[in-house]
Amino acid sequence: MNADVREEVKPDSEVAPEERAKQLPTPAGYKILCAVPQLDIGEKFDGSSLYRPAVDTYQEAQATVVLFVVKMGPDAYADKERYPSGPWCKVGDFVIVRQYSGTFVRIRGKDFRFLNEDQIEGTIEDPRGVVRAQLT
Repeated sequence: MNADVREEVKPDSEVAPEERAKQLPTPAGYKILCAVPQLDIGEKFDGSSLYRPAVDTYQEAQATVVLFVVKMGPDAYADKERYPSGPWCKVGDFVIVRQYSGTFVRIRGKDFRFLNEDQIEGTIEDPRGVVRAQLT
């Protein structure tokens, strides 16, 4: 990165939300860009006065199975033979995916994943309360 480009980068506080949205990458081909929703897992462990380590919150966000579709590549769901009933999701949908699936990126402090079109397991209207099942 040359010095001229670094000088042009402004901190988030100086960038309007509309401009931040334009800075998101466009998925190539059949890829889908999804945002990792902010998890509401609490600062403390349930029923305890023990604080949850920040790394625990980060790991849970990485393993989440609920994502929000932000952008779709130009070829996503274009194959009519493979997807005869049409796209499995659209921009603005909450989707269910396998844990740790996709390519993880962080853009301006927010986590995103690039997924293949066929990695979508389903859609969900209200994702609140949906968490990754853990074996005990």
